[in-house]
Parts: sequence; C-alpha cells; structure tokens
Amino acid sequence: MCDEEIFDDYLCCQGRPVLGEPAPEFSAVTTQGPMELEDYRGKWVVLFSHPADFTPVCTTEFIALAEVCEELKALNTWLIGLSIDSVHAHLGWIRNIKERLGVEIPFPVIADSDMNVARLYGMIQEEVSSTATVRCVFFIDPEGIMRAMIYYPLTNGRYIPEIVRLVKALQTTDENGVATPANWQPGDKVVVPPPATQEAAEARLKEGYDCKDWYLCFKEI
Repeated sequence: MCDEEIFDDYLCCQGRPVLGEPAPEFSAVTTQGPMELEDYRGKWVVLFSHPADFTPVCTTEFIALAEVCEELKALNTWLIGLSIDSVHAHLGWIRNIKERLGVEIPFPVIADSDMNVARLYGMIQEEVSSTATVRCVFFIDPEGIMRAMIYYPLTNGRYIPEIVRLVKALQTTDENGVATPANWQPGDKVVVPPPATQEAAEARLKEGYDCKDWYLCFKEI
C-alpha cells in the first residue's frame, strides 16, 4: 500500500484538487490587483479558467459570466477567472470587450503566465495542450473546501446557468441537510437522506414525506 503522506504529496504536486479537501491556497496578480484565495474566506468562490484572451469562445463565456455576476454575488459567491496570459493581455481584452461589445467585466482575472496556479489546480492537461488551460470550474465553499469541479474541452463553451444552478444546489444542501435530484431547480422538491437502519427504513414511510419507496423520499423546502 502507498504511504498516505507520500500519496498526498503526489496529488499536490500533480495539481489534482480533491473534493471535500481544502482548495489549494495561492497568491496571484489579477486585473483588480494582488489577491490570495484566503481573502475570500467566508464567501463562496467560483474559480474558472479559460484557454486564452482574445479568443471567440472565451469572449462569449466572459460576456455570459458578466451577466450572472450580480446574481452570484447575491448568493455570496464571487467569480475569479484565470488564464496563462499576462495581466496586460487581460486588461487589453477586457477593454476590447467593453469597447466592441458594450460589456463591463466585473470580476478579477488572474494573470498566471508562470502557470503556478494552473498547475496547482490541474488546469494544464498536456494531452490537450501544454500552452493553454482547459475550461475548468471549481466551486469552493466559505470554509475553503473544494465542493465541486467541472472540466470542459477547449472547443466547447460552458453552459453558464448550470454554474449558477450548482451554487444554489450546494447551498441548499448545506442549509437543509438534503440532496438534490437530477435536473433539480430552485423550488423543486429535494431528496431526504436515505435511512441507515432497518428501524429507520420502516419509519420513513410514516414520516410524511413524498416517498416512492423507503430509500427514495422527497420533500418541499
């Protein structure tokens, strides 16, 4: 068997964040000044990477993310972008988006030209590209714990409503101690955790939930 400490070091060096574990800490230069991940403690963070500035798919994503930025802030959630371009490239692209498309980009974008953060988070995947980050999305909770991760290829833009939906689903889980079923949307019924004992399974059907069977019960919140 592998020594746990050696295995943990391997994961860290390989840049593979783990769900349920603390998100890797970092310091970085951004379009809004220097930042540390620790600065966002007490807030939800959606950290996302894009392949490169001044590219068409990334431009459409930035516009779509700008449109949901205030909705996310109302959920105590903050967007942070990243690519391995320089801060000057970021600033030029953001100005271009505003001038050509009339959209202000309100969130900070990390300049990661040394690839430190990208490698720490596994955003560089050599099988795809050694010079661009794939489209990653990391959901970090107010305690700094990695709660969800989504990876997309270079060629396909993200469905931004899913990012908002997943933030709401994670917060609903935390606030109510429940799970969310497939295709859940805010206002839908949630899933009650399954019983862990025979006695609890027998009692479950009498507890007033919308039960399809002892292990599958829903409720309104």
